[in-house]
Amino acid sequence: MAAALLLGVTAEAQTRDPNNKYLVWTNNIIFTEEKAEEVPEEKEKADDQTTAVSFIQKNFPYQSMCDWKEGMRFMVIPDKKDMVIRTFCDSTGSMVSSMSLRHKILVYKGHSGENELHERVNFEDEADGTPYYFELPTNKFDDYCFTKHGVPTLAYLGDVDIAIDLLVGKRLITKRKTYNVDVSTTSYGYEKIELPEPIEVTVVAAGVGTRNYPVKLIVQDDEGREFFQNVALSRTNSGMSDHEFTEDDVIKHTFEGSFEMLADKMAHDQQYRKYIGMRVFTLRRLELENEKGNIEAIPRLTGFTVVGATGVGGTEYVRMTFEKDGKKYKKKVSFLNDGKDYKDNNGNDLSDDDYFYHLFASGNVGTIEGVKQEHLADIRRSIVHSGFNETEVKLALGEPDTKVHNNKGEYMWVYSSGISGNNCTVIFNSSTKKVKYVK
Repeated sequence: MAAALLLGVTAEAQTRDPNNKYLVWTNNIIFTEEKAEEVPEEKEKADDQTTAVSFIQKNFPYQSMCDWKEGMRFMVIPDKKDMVIRTFCDSTGSMVSSMSLRHKILVYKGHSGENELHERVNFEDEADGTPYYFELPTNKFDDYCFTKHGVPTLAYLGDVDIAIDLLVGKRLITKRKTYNVDVSTTSYGYEKIELPEPIEVTVVAAGVGTRNYPVKLIVQDDEGREFFQNVALSRTNSGMSDHEFTEDDVIKHTFEGSFEMLADKMAHDQQYRKYIGMRVFTLRRLELENEKGNIEAIPRLTGFTVVGATGVGGTEYVRMTFEKDGKKYKKKVSFLNDGKDYKDNNGNDLSDDDYFYHLFASGNVGTIEGVKQEHLADIRRSIVHSGFNETEVKLALGEPDTKVHNNKGEYMWVYSSGISGNNCTVIFNSSTKKVKYVK
C-alpha cells in the first residue's frame, strides 16, 4: 500500500500514458529533431558492488523459459530488426506485423506442438484475449528453453512491477557520467545528459524500457532535473547470454553499473572513518581544492588534519577533506596500489599518482625525530646541505636509487630521479652519518 501511495504522489512529476502505467517519460522532454534510439551492441560488464548485487539477486531472480509459469506478463517492444523479421503468428498461422503489436501486453499461456515439426510458445493479448504464438526455430521446447534466446520483442513486465514496488522512492547514487532525457513520447528518441560527478538522486518512476533492458528507471536530482537509464535486472528473456554482461559497453545497463543505493554507500564509507582526525603531511607538492572551489598549490611537508573521508560513488576514489589553520581543502585519492592497473566504472584510469600513501605521510612534520626546524624550509624545496642527517635527506629527496659504500669513511646516496627531479649524489660521513657535501 505504501509503495502504491508513493507512486501516486510521484506520478504527476512524469509524463505518462494514462492508459498504460508502464509507459513513462522524463518530465523535462526536449522536443527536437527526432532521433532513433541508439541500439547498443549486446555487451555488458558485471560490477562488484556486493550489496547491490545481492539486492538484485534476491528480488529479481532470473527465470529461464523452462521455468516460465502461465500468467507471466510481457510487453511487445519491437527493435529495429523486428520491423523486418516478424515474431508472432495469429490463430490462422499468418505472421503478424511487430509494429501492430507494439506496447501490447501478452500473457504467457504455455507451449504446445510436442512431436510436431516445430513447437509453439503461446500467448494471449491481455486486453482482448486474442491468441498469438511464437514458433520455435528448433523442434524441441526442452532444447530451446535452456538457451538465453527467449522470445524476441518481449520485455518482461515482472521486473517492472517489482521495480515499481521496491525502487520508486529510493535514494540512489549515480555511477555514470552519461544518462538520458526523453525527447518524445511517440518514439524511443532521447538526448544525452552529462553529470560532472556522482550525485544523489531519487527514483520517481519505473516503467518499461527495451527487450534487452526491460526496466526504465527515471530518477530526479535535488534540483528537480529528471533523467533515466534502461537496466536489466533479472535478465529474464533479455536475449543476452551471461558473457555479454561482462563487457564495458553495456555495464551501464545493469542496476549496479549505473546506480548505487545510498544506504550501501554510507556503509561503504564507514571503512574510511579511521582516517578522520589523523595528522598528515604532504610528501610532494600537491594541488588541492580550496573552500572556494579553486585549485591551490600546496608545498611539500605541509601539515593537515583529516576531517572528512567519503567514497566517490561508482569509482575506487575517496574524497578526503583536510584542514589547516581553519581552512579546508579537498582531494580525491585512491587506496589501491598493488602493481595492477585499475579503472573506475567510467573507464578512467586510477593513477598511481593518486595513491594516498604516495601523497601523504601520517604524523606531524614538525615533530619528526631528527628533523631540525631550521632545515624544514630547505627540505620543502628539496635542497640538501652539509650537516643534514639521513632522515632529513629522505624527506628532501626521497629514497635513493643507489647506495654505495667506499673505504674512505664515506658512503653515497645516488639520485638519478627523485622528488626534486635533479640528478645528484649525497656523500655522508660514515661516523657521524651526516652529509659532508652534495655533488
